Amino acid sequence: MCAVVLDLATWAPTSTSRRTRKPQTLLQLLQTRQAPPHRLRNNGGVTEATSTAAFIEAHRASTDAELAAALVEHAGQLALRMRAEGVGTDFKTSISDVVTDADRAAERFVADVLAALRGDDGVLGEEGANRPSATGRTWVIDPVDGTYNFSQGSDYFCSALALVDAGSAHTPTIGAVHRPATGTTWLAAHGKATRDGVEIGGLPEASLSESAVVTYLHPTSLADDEVRETWLRVVTGAATLRMQGAGSVDLSNLASGQMGAWLQHTVPDWDWLPGKALVEAAGGRCVTVDAGGVTWCVAGNPQVVDEIAGRLRG
Repeated sequence: MCAVVLDLATWAPTSTSRRTRKPQTLLQLLQTRQAPPHRLRNNGGVTEATSTAAFIEAHRASTDAELAAALVEHAGQLALRMRAEGVGTDFKTSISDVVTDADRAAERFVADVLAALRGDDGVLGEEGANRPSATGRTWVIDPVDGTYNFSQGSDYFCSALALVDAGSAHTPTIGAVHRPATGTTWLAAHGKATRDGVEIGGLPEASLSESAVVTYLHPTSLADDEVRETWLRVVTGAATLRMQGAGSVDLSNLASGQMGAWLQHTVPDWDWLPGKALVEAAGGRCVTVDAGGVTWCVAGNPQVVDEIAGRLRG
């Protein structure tokens, strides 16, 4: 499978259900367009305009943390550049559950790099990348988190990944998130969380009534009495609510101290683990709670997480 940035032969879309512009080869795209200076990132000597092969060579000696940060930056910038030229969009389970050509291309890029550099590790990707692990370690990939936002032209999306060890009980050893529109990268590794290389952490204790809660509830869940009432027990006690549609960006902002808590049910690993790593490394707490017939993921400072968990259980 050819999954590259420059040496990708073409990235012709698999869907024609939505398109904003005539597609080009990615090589043509990169030859004719230049990103603004703040979006041209240098990942260990490798910029956006280099091939997957060159990226691999540049990162043969990289640590897991260095590789994770470089992968999400490269994948996120690839998605952003592809969107600028127009991408095809498919619908999965509903009109709001979408996947684009950029999701697929970014995931192929990450999966191909990991096959070359961490070939014995497992891979699990939202768009279908799946390789069993021979080491007990698995890289969990979300090439574009917030795809609906992305497909509508919003900048509230990211690329994210986590590295999980089988012995760590789903506590990621590394989490990395890159928000292409702002050029911001969050990284959790070795018990520390950073934003653009600057350490973050020390989430202040605060109650639910003092906290902004970032959450999401699909309209179909609002129609489910048990789920809705369980959710309402929490959110009616919050200072304010936000629904923004990209869990890994939400959790990254939470780790940076910009939001108070996060709450969502039935969350896939690729939407939960990268941000979980960041929040925990920043001194926060992340738990799952079974209530209302579903499993809720909760993150924040320890005080507010305990309060939310109690309200969920009733």
